[in-house]
Amino acid sequence: MKLEKTFLAKSVLTCVTLLFTTIAFAQHSTPWNVPETEKSKKNLYASDASSIARGKKTYKAECFRCHGKEGKGDGSGADLLDKQVADLTSDKIQNQTDGELFWKISEGRKPMPLAKHTLTDDQRWDIINYIRTFKKK
Repeated sequence: MKLEKTFLAKSVLTCVTLLFTTIAFAQHSTPWNVPETEKSKKNLYASDASSIARGKKTYKAECFRCHGKEGKGDGSGADLLDKQVADLTSDKIQNQTDGELFWKISEGRKPMPLAKHTLTDDQRWDIINYIRTFKKK
């Protein structure tokens, strides 16, 4: 019985996590406008090995399922969504300011959940530093 409860709890957690891990920058037909005051926000963390490692860890836990290993929007959960998951390697994403990305991660837009209640500011800044490593070379 305890094993069944553990399995059920893990299954529910996985489903909930899937819902909250679509930090998808999902592509909609309408623009995703960021308030001007948010665009100029600066990342609180230097893009060093420590921040990138923390960002990678959080990305794997929160973003990986939809955005995929390399951020191309091809994660296993992407097919379950009715919107195309953004390719984080694209110029469209990479050319946005850290402030824009921080605001979008924080606020979300369906199907992408808002992360300001589930991730700390520090975790969101670290994710941005990690996302920058996806930039096309």
